[in-house]
Amino acid sequence: MQTVTVSPKYQIFIPSKVRKSLEITTGEKLEVIPYRGRIELIPVRTMQSMRGFLHGIDTHIEREADNDFNGLPGVRYTQKVTI
Repeated sequence: MQTVTVSPKYQIFIPSKVRKSLEITTGEKLEVIPYRGRIELIPVRTMQSMRGFLHGIDTHIEREADNDFNGLPGVRYTQKVTI
């Protein structure tokens, strides 16, 4: 963990190791979010750069049985759902 100091203009320096690991470049925008007594800086990414970041994620969801739809005409219930 690294410590930074807030300047008189309320600026901070992001250490190079952190910048490189998160691929933060000059001029890039960061969201500033106060959360449970701390500040979180979240890089704002374009939708184009987010393309494919969920590739390979397991979309299988186990669901509980729902008795409300059992026996209704035209309604088919399946135990497993794949998105």
